[in-house]
Amino acid sequence: MYAIVENGSKQYKAEVGSVIRFEKLDAAVGDKVEFSVLLLSDEKGVKVAEELKGYRAVGEVVEQGKDKKIVVFKYKAKKNERKKQGHRQPFTAVKILEIGKKKAEKKAAEDTADAE
Repeated sequence: MYAIVENGSKQYKAEVGSVIRFEKLDAAVGDKVEFSVLLLSDEKGVKVAEELKGYRAVGEVVEQGKDKKIVVFKYKAKKNERKKQGHRQPFTAVKILEIGKKKAEKKAAEDTADAE
């Protein structure tokens, strides 16, 4: 089973047990974070949009860090203009623990099934 989750304006493929590097999140190592699910694929088929109301992916923050440095070098030919910059993008590594419905909605669904 896998899901497409959204964080910010980017989408990531998440599977239970996988570690994903998101853009920097405001969470400490060991904190649990939730992501909204846009698409879910399992043995029953694919679910999208309205079918996924109440679904979420839960993960645990494993690491806060920075990527390798990239060098940005700008110059203008024949003008002796040169500018060298470096950049390290911060990231948050998150291990996906579970993908499914929120607990309150699971309980409500079970209660309605029991009532019938």
